[in-house]
Order: sequence, then C-alpha cells, then structure tokens
Amino acid sequence: MANTRSAKKRIRQNVKRRMQNKYYRTHARTQVKTARQLIEGGERDTAVEAVQQAVSALDQAASKGVIHRNNAARRKSRLLKRLAEME
Repeated sequence: MANTRSAKKRIRQNVKRRMQNKYYRTHARTQVKTARQLIEGGERDTAVEAVQQAVSALDQAASKGVIHRNNAARRKSRLLKRLAEME
C-alpha cells in the first residue's frame, strides 16, 4: 500500500490512464474484427467503410501510445491486404 501522497496520487492516475488505454485498445480490436468479418462475408461496400474505421481506430490508438506505431502499421497493412484480395 502506498504511504506518501505522491504515491497515492500516482495510483489514482494509473487507474484513470488504464481505463482510457483499455477503451482505445478494445475499440481498435472491435473495429478490426468487424472489418475482417465483413471482408470474409464478401460485403464489398460495407467492408471498405469498416476498414476505414478500423484504420482510424488503429491510428488513434497508436497516437495515444496505447499500441506501438509499427504494430498499428502492421495491422493496417494486413487488413488492407485482405481487402485488396477481396476484389
């Protein structure tokens, strides 16, 4: 258990930050999952829109530092590659 005021404050900040990071991470994962399902389902128009949303969510998570920028780039590349193969 934290004893100093600064340590107690740091604990509060970490809890708040963890919740924000969790939101950005799960939002990005959900968007990628939705896009992947639409690509596999063969729904072209909705898949394109879903991929754009997934790319945006990954960029946002990377800009916040929740995931590494190379991780986001790799996921976007794989997603766009699947979309291109669909055509």
